[in-house]
Amino acid sequence: MDMNDNHNMNHSMNNNDSSMQMGGHDMMMHGGHMMHMGNLKKKFWVSVILSLPIIFLSPAMGVHLPFQFSFPGSEWVVVIFATVLYFYGGEPFLSGAYYEIKDKKPEMMTLISLGITTAYIYSLYAFVKNDLLNSKVHVMDFFWELATLILIMLLGHWIEMTSVMNANSSVHDLAKLLPDKVHVQSGDQVKDTAINDVQKDAVILVKAGESIPLDGVIITGSSQVNESLVTGESREITRKKGDKVIGGSINGSGTLTVKVTNSANSGFLANVNKLVESSQMNKSKLQNLADRVSSWLFYAALIFGIIALIVWTSLRGIAGGLERMVTVLVIACPHALGLAIPLVNAKSTSIGAKNGLLIRNRNVISVSSKINYLLLDKTGTLTEGKFQVRKCDSLNKSYSADEVIKLIASLEQDSNHPIAQSILQFAKEKNIELYPLSNSKTLDGKGVAGTLNSKDYQLVNEKTARSIVNNFPQVDALNYTSSYLIAGNELLGYVAVGDEIKTNAAELIKQIKALNITPVMLTGDNENVAQNIAQKLGITEVHSGLMPQDKQKIVAELQDKGQKVMMVGDGINDAPSLAKADIGVAIGAGTDVAVDSADVVLVNSEPLDIISFLKLAQHTQRKTVQNLWWGAGYNIVALPLAAGILAPWGILLSPAVGAILMSLSTVIVAINAETLKI
Repeated sequence: MDMNDNHNMNHSMNNNDSSMQMGGHDMMMHGGHMMHMGNLKKKFWVSVILSLPIIFLSPAMGVHLPFQFSFPGSEWVVVIFATVLYFYGGEPFLSGAYYEIKDKKPEMMTLISLGITTAYIYSLYAFVKNDLLNSKVHVMDFFWELATLILIMLLGHWIEMTSVMNANSSVHDLAKLLPDKVHVQSGDQVKDTAINDVQKDAVILVKAGESIPLDGVIITGSSQVNESLVTGESREITRKKGDKVIGGSINGSGTLTVKVTNSANSGFLANVNKLVESSQMNKSKLQNLADRVSSWLFYAALIFGIIALIVWTSLRGIAGGLERMVTVLVIACPHALGLAIPLVNAKSTSIGAKNGLLIRNRNVISVSSKINYLLLDKTGTLTEGKFQVRKCDSLNKSYSADEVIKLIASLEQDSNHPIAQSILQFAKEKNIELYPLSNSKTLDGKGVAGTLNSKDYQLVNEKTARSIVNNFPQVDALNYTSSYLIAGNELLGYVAVGDEIKTNAAELIKQIKALNITPVMLTGDNENVAQNIAQKLGITEVHSGLMPQDKQKIVAELQDKGQKVMMVGDGINDAPSLAKADIGVAIGAGTDVAVDSADVVLVNSEPLDIISFLKLAQHTQRKTVQNLWWGAGYNIVALPLAAGILAPWGILLSPAVGAILMSLSTVIVAINAETLKI
């Protein structure tokens, strides 16, 4: 956030019910089927137990492995356990397939169901032929393949759901900030009321040390309020009559009477909850591509399977036809495709977390390689945001320099703005006693105003000061951020505060240019300060004197020219431009509340993490595309081979070889995802 921007942002979100299935750990599976996280975990482990007899007693791909054994009647054990496993472990996929077919959109769940159903039915056929009818021609069964198919697909969906759940954990933690009961005041009576029953405009009492339950405006009282759990700001902030408070922040030693401005389901935390849940429900473009590939693969496998069944039945009878069809369906079963994206996402999320990167919108992964412009907010992004008073002087003969700094500090005494805090610290060190302040107000994106000793004053930035004062003098502000003290239209004096450039900011600009991305500085500060910082960093494109909405216009102008834009700011005043940009990056150790308009959060406030994000996004995109090819692309060759297209030349894949290829693609996808690095 630039120091001359307004630090209060209006969060415009829909006021709809935030109690979604996420809270109960219910997730939307493929085909619209709802699956409970706990049920899936239990189903996987029970399926593992059901699979053990099959794995130890049934041949794998037609071959008895060293650890396998058999005994009289072991075939019946395999059939019984396989039947239970098919209906129990396969239930999520069978149910998902039902909804996909009902919606006339067969995708991954339908293909999985087709694979496990074919393997199960054909294995029952093999059991009847081999063990009940004692056929002289042995028919290979697929019970072992059936068990591993179900286990791997359950594991894949568990991984996918766990990844989404982890992404939502911060939201559930935020919900815990609100108390269950609220002290509602009616006249002289105070009654404890359930938080969900408290309506807008109710008057509530917040005692010392309690959590502020709902968004509101202070009617009486003042206190130090800790908003760190909500906004990420570590210091306590003085809140008094007329100030807004956020539900979830912690009241200090004072007692506050607050008028509620938002009920529990439309407050600040509830809106953030809805925002994050909405982003999680939106699949990435690559995930949608995987679903489409699954749909194409379903039809391709079905067509190849039916053709193979017809052709080979005419050549070698029904047994030969079924063998070809099973080979096609087994080789097409999307083991690898189901794991392709969740495995890469899980690895990418883990790497990002270890490097201070929180990617909230996975669609930015595919956009990152197309970025042309990097727009950078100055203060807090390129500079430390830690100000010190460098100079203070009078510009009016009637006022001394000491009187000017006293008036300026007195105007800033109710502000928690970093510039204000640096001025107040300067006044404290000089033992300056402040005037009583009344009618204090923030001038949106301009400065502050108030009444001191019955006289009105303003402390504004240079751009605003020049618009008020005629014959604006030449001021030696030493290329620092300057604020000007004005009474009426008379200029009284100024204060100049300095900020330090972040250690790695220059290296960031150097590396950004090496990536053929144009860096642009956006700031509400004056042109001299902006150009001074830009020159030191090697930035040639600078926009200064900006209001928050001006930054959004610059983003829009570049996009209108066909450029892809990444905007980096603090996620509060830069919210409009962060939301408008192709990729919005919030820099700072803030929670989701403070960065709800950003696609990516740089938790460590480290400029070079922007480079880390671009590299991680690039590598994640590459691994995802590779996995999609391994997960489904091999079918371009495997499906015709499985159908027996090269049989005239003596090349004919058996179901066992088909299962090996299918399993091999899964292993390759897992290994490929695990090798992801920045």
